[in-house]
Amino acid sequence: MSEAAPADPVRALSRKARDLDAVHAATDRRDAFVLPEGLIYLDGNSLGAMSKAARDAAADAVTRQWGEQLIRAWNESGWWSAPERVGDRIAELIGAPAGSVVVGDSTTISLYKAVHAATRLRPGRRVVLTDPDSFPTDVHVTRGVCEQLGLTLELVSPNDVEARLAGSNDVALAAYSQVDYRTGQLWDLAAITTAAHDAGALVCWDLCHSAGVIDVGLSGGGADFAVGCGYKYLSGGPGAPAFLFVAPQHLGDFNNPILGWNGHATPFAMSPEHIPADGITRARVGTPPVLGIATLEGALTAYDGLKVVDVRRRSLSLTGFFVECLDVLGVDLPVVTPRDDARGSQVSLRHPEAYAVVQALIARGVIGDFRESDIVRLGFAPLYLSHEDTLTAAVHVRDVIVRREFEHEQFRARATVT
Repeated sequence: MSEAAPADPVRALSRKARDLDAVHAATDRRDAFVLPEGLIYLDGNSLGAMSKAARDAAADAVTRQWGEQLIRAWNESGWWSAPERVGDRIAELIGAPAGSVVVGDSTTISLYKAVHAATRLRPGRRVVLTDPDSFPTDVHVTRGVCEQLGLTLELVSPNDVEARLAGSNDVALAAYSQVDYRTGQLWDLAAITTAAHDAGALVCWDLCHSAGVIDVGLSGGGADFAVGCGYKYLSGGPGAPAFLFVAPQHLGDFNNPILGWNGHATPFAMSPEHIPADGITRARVGTPPVLGIATLEGALTAYDGLKVVDVRRRSLSLTGFFVECLDVLGVDLPVVTPRDDARGSQVSLRHPEAYAVVQALIARGVIGDFRESDIVRLGFAPLYLSHEDTLTAAVHVRDVIVRREFEHEQFRARATVT
């Protein structure tokens, strides 16, 4: 009797992928997005795919609003109120109350405003904590504020921050990212915030890699400040405006370090004296990027009718299934992203030739990205990725590694943007 043929792991995984896609069908928004045929886009954690609504909103803002209404569009199309209106829509996604989020500046400027204002709310405290492994902008901005205000910046890992805060009375602010941009590690927002508050400090959270894919729960977690960009999972387009959250209890004392006319109580009075506007509007600075905000507002309609908790469930299923596929297919690469639920919507792998691995995958139609020094970073935007996409991507990863395609010379030349 001949031996039975070995089971085909891809066929078994394919059946499971179809079953999982059926389970999560209610959160499938693939048809709302414009994606090239045959491409698997695993870089939504860097630049989200374009949605049809975002495309149409941008076209309408340019052709009808700007083109036909001209300056009347500030009133007739709600340009002036857009930063708060779109802020309220984002607030729903990050678990914040209406009137606590404003859209308009870049993440860098938003973070500067938050860190500067937060430290001024704790006079006499001279220390600010942040993660040495945060996205460089976070460290640069926080260090810059400390230098300007004569404060001390301490670089403390999120693993150690609660111990650093325990019993302390010198920390004004702890500024951390909810998700590590390289590894995908998800930090405990509520626990770190509680530890900071117990020590009399405030907390500012960077939500760039969590807004739209994680049930953030800012208010429930007690956060004081938060920032996040609009161009990753929110799919607001390249350079989309960022958002700033200020907890309601701090709004009355929020001192904007950049006093622009848009944050004035009566901007069209053209007063030389600055009187801060009420509420979150005082966090505005200059004329908002109307076309970018309009595009972002269109993009956010992809979340209409969805609960973030369900999107998060789909995200965990996609990333968990991807790691399972790698295991079953025998891909022997270190997975640096946590295998439990303490992860964002990405899977990061280590390889000494990570840049070339990413380029080889792109040549196969699987777009991810590279992060120094050896990270293959694959982002899973749950609204437009399926479990079948996930399996196909895992097969390509296997083939690139097994066939050593990363050794091809054309994949080694570094481009400006990696």
